[in-house]
Amino acid sequence: MINREDMLELTRRMTVARTSFTRMAGCYVDKDGDFDGSFNTNFLKLSAAERTRNLKLAKEIPFSNTNVNLVKYEFDQNARKPGSMWQLLMAMKECGLKNDALMDTFYDVVMETYHAHKEYAILIFHDRYDIPVKTSDGERLWDSEEVFEYIICAVCPLTGEYEPGNPECGFLFPAFTDRSGDLNHIAVYQADINRPHKEIMNILGI
Repeated sequence: MINREDMLELTRRMTVARTSFTRMAGCYVDKDGDFDGSFNTNFLKLSAAERTRNLKLAKEIPFSNTNVNLVKYEFDQNARKPGSMWQLLMAMKECGLKNDALMDTFYDVVMETYHAHKEYAILIFHDRYDIPVKTSDGERLWDSEEVFEYIICAVCPLTGEYEPGNPECGFLFPAFTDRSGDLNHIAVYQADINRPHKEIMNILGI
């Protein structure tokens, strides 16, 4: 189960003033499912309007209805073997999205499996959250307990020319469990739980 407070701790920082997002990458896919361009940029070099718009899209994933729209799944030992999606996600996280070859590999895997009948975007965000220590009475100290490095993926239909709408599905990796990075789990988002994109589970290998 996902603790709602853990997700709120992350999303409270997803504002232009407080964000520690480092990078954003993504690609566009046309209505035939073919690659239609990509980008990879330092998040802080985006304009304030662009940061606001993209933070809103990223925030949709962890801020969604916990344990209903956002559900935690385990990567078993077999799903963490060499060549797995888990290994690719780990590499993407550890390079801070700066390796375009890794990003292209991820986009290719998604495009091969994801079902859409219109143009869409695959957006990836990278963040490093310096988790503050909490005392027994819940007070926060300035000291850092752990740096939680993670990525958020949002798959969004396009509402205009290269304009992503609200995510239809996505994920947060690794999961954030008990205020700590949980490398064995991933939190998967589905906007419509009655018509989920089940193919995201196949893409992730869970």
